[in-house]
Amino acid sequence: MTIQDLLDQFYADIILVNRMSEMTAQTYRISAQEFLEWLVQEKIKLREVTVQNLVYFLMKRKTQGNAELTLAKDISALRAFGEYLVRKNYWHENLALLLDRPKAGRHLPKVLSVEQTDELLSSIDTSEPLGVRDDALFELIYSCGLRISEACGLLVSNVHFEEHLILVHGKGDKERLVPFGEVAAQKLKKYMEEVRPELVKGRNISEVFVNYKGEPISRKGVWKRFQQMEALSGVKAKVHTLRHSFATHLLAGGADLRSVQELLGHSDLSTTTIYTHVTDTQLEDAHKKYFEGKQNE
Repeated sequence: MTIQDLLDQFYADIILVNRMSEMTAQTYRISAQEFLEWLVQEKIKLREVTVQNLVYFLMKRKTQGNAELTLAKDISALRAFGEYLVRKNYWHENLALLLDRPKAGRHLPKVLSVEQTDELLSSIDTSEPLGVRDDALFELIYSCGLRISEACGLLVSNVHFEEHLILVHGKGDKERLVPFGEVAAQKLKKYMEEVRPELVKGRNISEVFVNYKGEPISRKGVWKRFQQMEALSGVKAKVHTLRHSFATHLLAGGADLRSVQELLGHSDLSTTTIYTHVTDTQLEDAHKKYFEGKQNE
C-alpha cells in the first residue's frame, strides 16, 4: 500500500467513522502526510514507530518555524491517525495519546554542555573536607538527576553501594530507585568514609550530606556552595541545571523517554519530552566526546 492509499483511507475513515467535518479531515490528512513523509526520510517503518519518534517529528516541525497552535493541531491529527492505525493493526496501541499539547509560553530549560558540566564540577577544591563533600554531592545530583530537596533528604540507609542504587524520596511522597556510576560511587564512598564521620562526630544523623556543624545540609547551603563553583568555573547555571543536563545527556546516549521519565520521577511523560529540544546531532557528538574521554582517563 502506498502512502497516498493509506492517507485516502484515513481521510475517508475520519469522515465516515468519526463524523468529522471535511475541513478537519483535510487538516488531519495533511498532518498525517507530513508525518509519513518524515518517516520515509528517517527510514523508520510505520509499524516500528516509538513515542520518541513522534516527539522528534514534532520537534522537527517546531524547528521549521511552525507555531504552537499548528503543533497542537498536529498532535490532534496524530491521535486520530494513531486510533486508525490501531484499528487497522498497524500499531498495538495509540502512542500519540502519550503526547501532550504544547502549553503557551512554556520555556525550555537551560542545559549545560558536557564540557561545561565538567568545568563546573572540576572547580571544586577537594583538598578540603567540605570540598570532598561537595564533590560527592554535586556529582550525585548530576549523575542521578536529583532535585535539591532530594539530595538534601537522601538517607544513609537508602544508599546501596553494592547495587550502585539510591532510593530517592521525590515529590508527592513518591519513591524511585536511581542507579549511580563508578565515578559517583568513588566520590560518595570517600566522603562517607573519610569526611562525614569527622563532621557528625559520632552523632546519629540520618541524612547523607551534612554541613560543617554535622547537621543535615539545607537547600540554602547547597545553593551557596554552588554559587562559589559558578564564580570559580565561570559557568553560569543553577543547581537544577544539573538535573536538566542529566536528562539531556541521557537522551544523547540513546536512552528512551520512558526510562528518563522513571529516573527523573516525572508522573507525566510530556514533562520529560521538553528535554528533546537539543538536536540529535548535538547530543550524539557531546555524548561521544564525553564518554570516549572518560574511557581514556
